[in-house]
Amino acid sequence: MFNTAYRIMGNREEAEDMLQEAFTDCFRKIGSYRTDSTFGAWLKTIVINRCISKLRKREAEMIYIDDYSRYEMPPDEPSEMHWPDPKVITRAVERLPEGYRVVFSLYLLEGYDHTEISQILGISESTSKTQYARAKEKLKKILSEMHRDG
Repeated sequence: MFNTAYRIMGNREEAEDMLQEAFTDCFRKIGSYRTDSTFGAWLKTIVINRCISKLRKREAEMIYIDDYSRYEMPPDEPSEMHWPDPKVITRAVERLPEGYRVVFSLYLLEGYDHTEISQILGISESTSKTQYARAKEKLKKILSEMHRDG
């Protein structure tokens, strides 16, 4: 649960706060728990919703983009990719804009599909797909910069 909150919030202290608030919500709302899903899935939904609410309160703006042009590797770059250390990737993901980071984390790291993400965030499915595509593009650029800067 902490990893979910951390990926969305991008900061340890806020993730801990959101997790604590989610557990408080969980105890308050335990009567509304239905056994049609696992307790863990229900709790994870509370954690995600708590994090999203916090981001919205912060007036974080989602970037809505209708067009998406595919990222293409320039021909002079080698096609073989050297994968960075996972800690480097984590730092790069943390540098993504909030809207990108949230969709990227929910889709790739938490396993939600774009329909579920659109419902969680209150955005269209196409916006979720675009945010994810843009996040990948931005992440490639960040990793490239980090590699170049050493």
